[in-house]
Formats: sequence, C-alpha cells, structure tokens
Amino acid sequence: MNTEVLAEEKVDTALNKENQIILFNDDVNTFDHVIDTLIKVCDHEPLQAEQCAMLVHYTGKAGVKTGEYKKLVPQCSALLDAGLSAEIH
Repeated sequence: MNTEVLAEEKVDTALNKENQIILFNDDVNTFDHVIDTLIKVCDHEPLQAEQCAMLVHYTGKAGVKTGEYKKLVPQCSALLDAGLSAEIH
C-alpha cells in the first residue's frame, strides 16, 4: 500500500467515527423517569432501558446510544430537556 491510500483510510475512519451518548447518575431523577426517557428518546426496549438505568446508578455513568454525532445531537438534547445529565463523547 502506498502512503496516499493509508492517508485516505485514516481520514475515512476519522470521519466515520461513531460517538456515544454518556448518561450520568444524579440524585434527582427516578428509575422510572430514566427508563421511560430512554425508551422514548433512544428507542430502547424496556429491558435495555432498565439495564442502562442500573448501570448508570451503580457505576455513575454509562453509554446509552452510539452513532453518528449529527444523529446523536437531537437525542442528547432531548435527554437534557427531560432533566437528565448527558453528553456526547
């Protein structure tokens, strides 16, 4: 492989990098609210949302959605609007 092809592959990989919404634990929101919000905003199945809520509670944070940055922005905003603490990494 020549260096031009390697450079193109690196650029392509960087542009297609998947980001993740990280949800943080707080002392305000109930499990039911977090679960319902994950189902509504992130299209989680109920069991998946419950598992994410438990992970967030016991570890302090968890990745709840992976994808392209531009697709995650409105979902992260909706989580924030619902009173949850989240950011995109």
